[in-house]
Amino acid sequence: MSLKHSILFAYTSLTIVACQSPADISGTIARTEQKGSKVYLIQPENLKDLAAPYFGKVLDSATIKDDGSFEFRNMPLSTSGILLELAVQPTGKAPNYLETEVPESSNYMPIVWQTGEALTISAQWGAFQKSFQLVNPSEANKALLNLRDIKYQAYNNYLAGKEWQVEDGSELLEKEHAILNYQRELIHFADTTQHFLPALVALRWVSPENDYERVPEFLVRQCNTWSKAQAEHVWTQKLCKMSDASNLPVLVGDVFPDATLPTLTKDTIKLREHLGNKLTIIDLWASWCAPCRKENREVLAPLWNTYHDDGLQIVAYALESHAASWKAAAELDGADRWLQVSDLQGDNADFLKHIRVQTIPANFILDENGVVIAKNLHGEDLVEFVKSQIRKE
Repeated sequence: MSLKHSILFAYTSLTIVACQSPADISGTIARTEQKGSKVYLIQPENLKDLAAPYFGKVLDSATIKDDGSFEFRNMPLSTSGILLELAVQPTGKAPNYLETEVPESSNYMPIVWQTGEALTISAQWGAFQKSFQLVNPSEANKALLNLRDIKYQAYNNYLAGKEWQVEDGSELLEKEHAILNYQRELIHFADTTQHFLPALVALRWVSPENDYERVPEFLVRQCNTWSKAQAEHVWTQKLCKMSDASNLPVLVGDVFPDATLPTLTKDTIKLREHLGNKLTIIDLWASWCAPCRKENREVLAPLWNTYHDDGLQIVAYALESHAASWKAAAELDGADRWLQVSDLQGDNADFLKHIRVQTIPANFILDENGVVIAKNLHGEDLVEFVKSQIRKE
C-alpha cells in the first residue's frame, strides 16, 4: 500500500470512529454470572403488562460483554417519554420474564425513555433492580429510583423474612395487614408524585396481580388525578376503566346499598331499617373462615357488649350454603347476639355481587346515615375506631 493510500485509509477510519454517535442506552452490569447473558429492552404495551412477567413486548437485546458493558442503539422515537423495562437474563431464560416477588433479587427496572436523553446505567447482576443507578437521571427517572427505594424499604419493614400460618387461617389477617402496610408506602408515592409514568409503576407494584379489592379508593384517586393531567394517554383510559364503580367494592364515602335479607331466625329485614344510632358494622364472614371466627370471639363480641347500648349495631352477612353450619358457628362464637343474615347462596350470593366483594373477612363501617366511613378494619384497629366514633360528640 502506498503512503498516499495508507494516509487515506487512516483518515477514513478516524472519521468513522469520530462520527460514531454515543449509544442511546449503555452501561455496565457487574458480577454477571454466565457468559452470553443478555440485557433485554421491553415495552409494556398495556397498563396490565407493566411489571408483569412474560407480557411485555421485547424490543431489542444486548449481550453483556466480558467487561460487563452493554449498549442499545436505534431506540424508539419519543419526545414526551415512554415507559420501558430493562431486564437481565441468563442464557436460555425467557427474555420478558420479570422477577416480581422479591425486590432483593428483582431482575428488571422500569425507566422513562425520551429521545435525545442518553442513559448511562450501572447495576449488579444478582440485585439488578436494587443496585440500579443512572448517571444524571431525568426528573421522571429520579422519581422511579426513589420509588424503587421506597418499595425496597417497605418490603424489608413489613414482609421480608416473615412467615404466617395461613393454611388454617389463623394468621391470615396478620399477613393481610402487613401487605396493606407495604402497599400504603407505594400508594402514598403515587398519590403525591407529579410524574405520571412513575405513579403508574407504583400502582402496578401495589398489586402485580391486578387485585385492588382492598384498596379501590386508590384507583379512583389515580383516575381523578391523571384524567386531568394525562387525559389522552391510553393508560389513563385503562386506569379509569379499572376504577369504574361497577368494577369496585362499595367505596368510603358511598351510601351503603339497602337490601332485604333473611335472618338466622328466618325473619326478613331491610338493612336500612336496622342501622345503629351512631355506628353500624356490616361484617362479612363464614363458619369455615378461621380469622372470621376469631374476630367474632375476640373483637366483635367485646365491642357488642361494650357499645351496643351506646348506638353500635352489627349486621353480619354469612357466606353460607347450609343453615345448620351457620347457626352452630354463630352460637358457638356468641355472634347470634347481633343480627345474622344470609341468602344461603355461599360466595355466589346476589348480595355479594351487589356490593362487589369477593374476599373475606371484610367489613364496612357506616355512620348513622348509612354512609361508609371506614372499611376492612380488624383487630385493635377496629376496636380503636369504634371507640373513637362512639365517644365522639
